[in-house]
Amino acid sequence: MRTTCEQLKEEFSVETLGLYGGDGGAIGQSDIILLPVPTTKDGETVFSPFCGRRITLEEVSEKAGERLILTCNYMFDGKNCVDYGQLDSYSLLNAVPTAEGAVKLAIENTDFTLFESRVLVTGYGRCGRVLAGTLKALGADVTVSARKEADFAAARIQGFNTVNSLQLNEMPLDYDIIFNTVDAPIIGEKALHSCTAKLMLDLSSKGGFDTEAAIRHGIKALKAPGLPGKTAPVTAGKILAKTVTDIIKLHI
Repeated sequence: MRTTCEQLKEEFSVETLGLYGGDGGAIGQSDIILLPVPTTKDGETVFSPFCGRRITLEEVSEKAGERLILTCNYMFDGKNCVDYGQLDSYSLLNAVPTAEGAVKLAIENTDFTLFESRVLVTGYGRCGRVLAGTLKALGADVTVSARKEADFAAARIQGFNTVNSLQLNEMPLDYDIIFNTVDAPIIGEKALHSCTAKLMLDLSSKGGFDTEAAIRHGIKALKAPGLPGKTAPVTAGKILAKTVTDIIKLHI
């Protein structure tokens, strides 16, 4: 968000609240309220790990009034709100640094190459498609899981193996690396028991599998949400700033 603020300051007057310790921007005196990625992790407070204070979603809602609120994967009922996290213009571009960050983590946490590795990517949404393509370009043998027939067809056209996500807990997970992009439990204890993966990376916010359970079964398992801001903060900031600028211009 800091890089995003720097970008936005080129066109707008920007104040912050909850981004730094001691910053004092006023929600009720702003024309537009931009909330972070993700907007919340607990459904009650704004995700603001660096400020040392608690900013509730209720406080934002009350003080915002009729002002435009920009959120990421959260909606305020009855408010003038746009969830930029659901926009293709944001999510598709953001999938690129996510995929690159996931590949970086995979290389750092394995003792074999991605080339010719058997890889499973769970979910074939925006992130899953970009990640699967990146892994294939590196020579991995990529399988993607999906639920929709259209996704199966699209994956096969791109040369990927496919499996139904609903079958993941009923089949041997005979892969070297598993990347999860699904923001809901998709791989359970039964599947972990017979899983051959040396590494499991969970790129989702809410979690697609129990990392502690995976570790108990001898699998190296890592939670890795929010990769764009961690591995490519400048690019992530530019993408969000461009998205926010476009939304604002549509609403003024």
